Amino acid sequence: MKLLICVLASLVFLAPLRLVSVPWPSGLIAGLGVLVVWMASWKNIRIAACTIKRDLMCLAAIVKVRLSISRNVRNKRTIPALFAQKVLQHPDKPALIFEATGEVWSFKALQERCNAVAHWALAQGWAEGDVVALYMESHPLVVALWLGLAMVGVEAAFINHNLRQESLLHCVGVSGARAVVFGAEMTEDRLFYIYTSGTTGMPKAAVVVHSRYFRIAAFGFHSFGLRPDDILYNCLPLYHSAGTIMGVGQCLLFGSTVVIRRKFSASRFWDDCVKHNCTVIQYIGEICRYLLAQPVRPSEAHHRVRVAIGNGLRPSVWEEFVRRFKIQRVGEFYGATECNCSLINIDGKVGACGFSSRILPNFYPIRLVKVKEDEKELLRDSQGLCIPCLPGEPGMLVGRISDKDPLRRFDGYADQDSTNQKIAHHVFQMGDSAYVSGDVLVMDEYGYMYFRDRSGDTFRWKGENVSTTEVEGVLSGLLGHTDVAVYGVSVPGVEGKAGMAAIAHTGAGLDLDEFLSAVQKHLPSYARPVFLRLMPSVDTTGTFKIQKIRLQKESFKPQRTGEETYFLNSRAGRYEAVDDELCKAIIEGKVSL
Repeated sequence: MKLLICVLASLVFLAPLRLVSVPWPSGLIAGLGVLVVWMASWKNIRIAACTIKRDLMCLAAIVKVRLSISRNVRNKRTIPALFAQKVLQHPDKPALIFEATGEVWSFKALQERCNAVAHWALAQGWAEGDVVALYMESHPLVVALWLGLAMVGVEAAFINHNLRQESLLHCVGVSGARAVVFGAEMTEDRLFYIYTSGTTGMPKAAVVVHSRYFRIAAFGFHSFGLRPDDILYNCLPLYHSAGTIMGVGQCLLFGSTVVIRRKFSASRFWDDCVKHNCTVIQYIGEICRYLLAQPVRPSEAHHRVRVAIGNGLRPSVWEEFVRRFKIQRVGEFYGATECNCSLINIDGKVGACGFSSRILPNFYPIRLVKVKEDEKELLRDSQGLCIPCLPGEPGMLVGRISDKDPLRRFDGYADQDSTNQKIAHHVFQMGDSAYVSGDVLVMDEYGYMYFRDRSGDTFRWKGENVSTTEVEGVLSGLLGHTDVAVYGVSVPGVEGKAGMAAIAHTGAGLDLDEFLSAVQKHLPSYARPVFLRLMPSVDTTGTFKIQKIRLQKESFKPQRTGEETYFLNSRAGRYEAVDDELCKAIIEGKVSL
């Protein structure tokens, strides 16, 4: 029986390996070697039996995307050229709908606007390789601008329209833009720049080439059961890859209709979906939590949405979100704009952001490797190679780089120093290079991956590692899905970092004794916040990621009027208000933590 299963697995997995970047002879030998070893363990046979359907679904998606990219590269089809094919197929079909005004742009109308932009760009004297910054709110015109510029080889730099002063100057400057367009309110050529969110520093301009744009959009289409007749609701900012690639890409490459909303509104979300007969929605960051925090309204029971795609859906709200809004399928994925180690949760495993095959882990060369505590430095074995993590061990996600493979290449950033910082060498084998994600994940025995924290977010307290993501999920749930930022703060003379939670709450009506009691039930002692900071709102990025840099710098010192800071007095068993006197006593070590 074992032999039969292994032979069948060999036939299923080894046949398409040449399509997924593993050379045929070496893939055959390596694959058979892996399967022979697996034959010795019933446990591994059980794992294979439980994951083979999932792995085949993913393999099918990879093959479709790889074949499509190869065909497009061979025929020199750029994103504008692929969009032109869709225009020929259905010129009068709605391509983009602007929710704010009700404007409907057909595929033909969108192409006409793109052509106008291309002629305008040439009239300005801009040439292939020039960069133009786009500083605008979400609007169909943004699509026409970057697509029209791409038609003549001009690269767009998407600038977050919320930026001001130094951050704005930095983003425009690092792009090398010759001009800025601002609003009144598949070759390997560069298509445009997408800026990272800047949650851990200044944003970086990630290079997006045509094949990368196609790859991201195509994986979403083929992995999550999307269709050309879908109507996708896109309330995400178009300066972000989720909005302009994963979202708008379904229109440009696959002929779907996309409804663009200028700005996310939790109260209008389901009303909009009903109004436009949307079948697919996008989420990112905390959007799903914001929707759950809204009162029940009739529209949430009358929508036609069957698929929700995005990343950052917390495990703590996943099942409640699906149950309340009757979503048939959640397409959770992991991946930064620039990364080569994207993950997809293709079979809807609750809480997982993707998976790595346990049967043939090398057909998609990503890996979790061990890192030093509270640092980004990768741990090495006696040979100088990175140390793979076992199931259950948190580690840094890395992806092997191959410039010849469009699924494995790393195009980096406009700034070479930033690019170099994300590359490690001698990771899988001596002489190789790999992209370092900066994110800590953990894998279970079936290969499902779970996001743990961004590197630097995890902190150590009382000899234990504390995951800020997990604690944020628990606290937010206890407080009715409010915004919560958890981080570690240094206390003089104390080893590790004490947990602190900034909570978007005025304090009115919050019973701290009752809150502490709930925290004690749901969190181990080392993960309970030592400090609380109640404030009107918590800083977030334009893509709803919580900003912690300022909060960490301000630590537990008493803050401005309208905010309250509390300290967990473990001896008294309650949270006490932090004034200047108590703050000084904590710093001088006169108060036990």
